[in-house]
Amino acid sequence: MSTRPLILLDVDGVLNVLTIDPGPGWERHTCQSWNGTYRVRLNPSHGPMLLELAEQTGAELVWATTWTDDANREIGPKIGLPKLPVIDVMSGDEAAWVNTKVPPVAMYINSRPFVWFDDDLDAVDRAYLADHAGVGDFLIVDIPADSGLSAEHLQMAADWLSSLAAPRS
Repeated sequence: MSTRPLILLDVDGVLNVLTIDPGPGWERHTCQSWNGTYRVRLNPSHGPMLLELAEQTGAELVWATTWTDDANREIGPKIGLPKLPVIDVMSGDEAAWVNTKVPPVAMYINSRPFVWFDDDLDAVDRAYLADHAGVGDFLIVDIPADSGLSAEHLQMAADWLSSLAAPRS
């Protein structure tokens, strides 16, 4: 069993920006998911940036999205990501007021530290994770859905992941 930290990736609002014209660097695609066909806006620089973050910090990239394994087929190749492990975020028990992705993530983590890039998690979700057995250190990086993942978000994750390896006084 690995103890490497995890970097959890949501798609919509993080890699697929939810605005009509996100600006230069973003490409329009039509992607097929288990529940339909969607027009998405993706930035191909995200893949290399995420791979560099994982390599520099010794972390493992993992999908945590309702796109499930469709993210490997439809999203990853368009931004330069290899096939990644997938957390089945639609498989867990529901908890009152908690985002439906959170319980399956809590079950998957297995005490590994993680950074989660998501646009739809709040204080209740953080409290659920903090109180859940098997969940240790984590950082949720809130991504604005209308602008998506940025270099600043990646730096925040890099700083936090690097602090895990630093000796604690």
